[in-house]
Amino acid sequence: MKTDSSGTSAIPVITIDGPTASGKGTIAQRVADHLGWHALDSGALYRLTALAVQQAGGDGSDEQQAAEQARRLDARFGAGLIQLNGQDVTRLIRQEAIGSLASRVAAWPAVRAALLARQQDFRQAPGLVADGRDMGTVVFPDASLKIFLDADVLVRAERRHKQLRDKGISANLDDLLNDLRLRDARDRDRAHAPLVAAAGAVTIDSSRIGVDQVVDQVLDLWRSRGSAHGPA
Repeated sequence: MKTDSSGTSAIPVITIDGPTASGKGTIAQRVADHLGWHALDSGALYRLTALAVQQAGGDGSDEQQAAEQARRLDARFGAGLIQLNGQDVTRLIRQEAIGSLASRVAAWPAVRAALLARQQDFRQAPGLVADGRDMGTVVFPDASLKIFLDADVLVRAERRHKQLRDKGISANLDDLLNDLRLRDARDRDRAHAPLVAAAGAVTIDSSRIGVDQVVDQVLDLWRSRGSAHGPA
């Protein structure tokens, strides 16, 4: 893949933004695997920051403390594992408490600024599929294809409930539903980089369709809209 004078801006990017538990992480990884591209789970960086804040004794209410943890984040990704300070935290950062704290931490502008360049560094040839809340609006505004993946909040809560039960983790559906509603409100209403569909994004509602169908839709869109940027 050729790059222009800016170094990386000719490398194609597909962004998949959406609310918590809409399935964007699964979809992004599947699309990346199909295309042979890199994948960025930006939510993992915020969860890692939240975990670092928690381990430092914070609760996410101090913007500067959270931003300092984000700047110093010693994170490693590889072989299906996520490490923080050399410790395998792959499962730990997926806990609901960490996800809720990550939503609070992510509302701080200083935290988002601290993680911006780290996310952009994932843009490497032959291409990148990035999922998150502001991938198409802030991190990769020049993305070749932008997707906004949505789903009804009750459907998302039921999916999350099933995921947790399948992992042997006890969870209450009503509590999950309330938590998702709080996260949605926090993500959509924050002053800095709120959760919105990027200009030109294609919205896909996954409430009544499965993963395979969503992946096929994204790949079809890439072939029709993004093929000029590289092979599908």
